[in-house]
Amino acid sequence: MASPKHPESPGWTGPIAKCTAGTKQEASAAGRDLPCPGPEGHLDAHGGPSPNSSMTTGELQEYWRKEKRCWRRVKLLFEVASARIEERKVSKFVMYQIVVIQTGSFDSNKAVLERRYSDFEMLQKSLLKTFREEIEDIVFPKKHLMGNFTEEMISERKLAFQEYLSLLYAIRCVRRSREFIDFFTRPELREAFGCLRGGQYGRALDILVRVVPLQEKLTAHCPVMLVPALCAMLVCHRDLERPAEAFAAGERALQCLQAREGHRYYAPLLDAMLRLAYALGKDFVSLQEKLQESQLRKPSPWGFTLKELTVREYLY
Repeated sequence: MASPKHPESPGWTGPIAKCTAGTKQEASAAGRDLPCPGPEGHLDAHGGPSPNSSMTTGELQEYWRKEKRCWRRVKLLFEVASARIEERKVSKFVMYQIVVIQTGSFDSNKAVLERRYSDFEMLQKSLLKTFREEIEDIVFPKKHLMGNFTEEMISERKLAFQEYLSLLYAIRCVRRSREFIDFFTRPELREAFGCLRGGQYGRALDILVRVVPLQEKLTAHCPVMLVPALCAMLVCHRDLERPAEAFAAGERALQCLQAREGHRYYAPLLDAMLRLAYALGKDFVSLQEKLQESQLRKPSPWGFTLKELTVREYLY
């Protein structure tokens, strides 16, 4: 017989995940440049064993070599690889294919996305509002009244946009900005979360699997910005009855949160994870204890489940 102490038991009276999230999406998930522990690009400072007195000299040297590799900043290269002309009933425009590659090692998750001139123009305008002085020397490709669809103009624009993105990325405050990150990820994330709201979990996952690796590279300075997308993956896998995959996505999200108990996703995520752990036969007691401690420290009169929280993301 199931015990009331178990999260799936009818009589279970454990704490239900609560949070005081507002409906303004992403407001507290990450700011413009959140100060995260560790140097830029460090994703997991505690992923391996720590040095101790029982290590040999060779083992210590190998340990610090691995640490140095971990603390190395993620560097990205941008290539505008191709372009195509798209015609619709009332408009005609050029779509530029952007390839984003991480340097320093073989990148099996290189990102490929498409943006049009108006997307680049919107990025430039939004950056000028906050970083006018920082980007004043960066030349933005001008729009022409005629000749925008000639092969010569398209080739020229490809090179210009490639240089433009590289120069922006070279400026630390710009590459960490919400505006820069959104340019590469927001359209796809909006589509994915829209599919999630519509119950199209498979389609949502297809998009998230492509965009999350790129988002991870762009937000290496502050992994907490990945949490909404990872939680969306958890919800999709769970509702598709893939508990193991859902649990794996949740583990990544918890790692990104870095025990930020005040984060609006912390309690709902713990609640979802302990239920998954129980269903999978994993140890859920530690998760339950963390959730109870969180609610004791910061009680909340009402709250959202993880799914209720994720569907509020990327509404606009």
